[in-house]
Amino acid sequence: MLDENGYPDEGSLKQITEWDLKTKDLYGLLDLIKENTHWEDRQIHIKGKRVIRLEYHTGGWSGNEDVIRALERNPFFWILFWQKSIRVDITTSR
Repeated sequence: MLDENGYPDEGSLKQITEWDLKTKDLYGLLDLIKENTHWEDRQIHIKGKRVIRLEYHTGGWSGNEDVIRALERNPFFWILFWQKSIRVDITTSR
């Protein structure tokens, strides 16, 4: 759950890190990620039923970066599902 400042609490981050995809379903983990994402309606997009595409934008919010780090520490999620991370430079040169 997000705290009053919009950051995920330590217990939730631990749940994400320890989510066992051998015994629990992926949809439960996706719900947990959504619950712990600041600006969820703008930052996370989940599409598909049989093939699921998760698009997660941190928006530079450090709490959302914490969620990504928790996913990185979840060995099953990271090895089985994560395909790429990109960093977009939105600055423009004039």
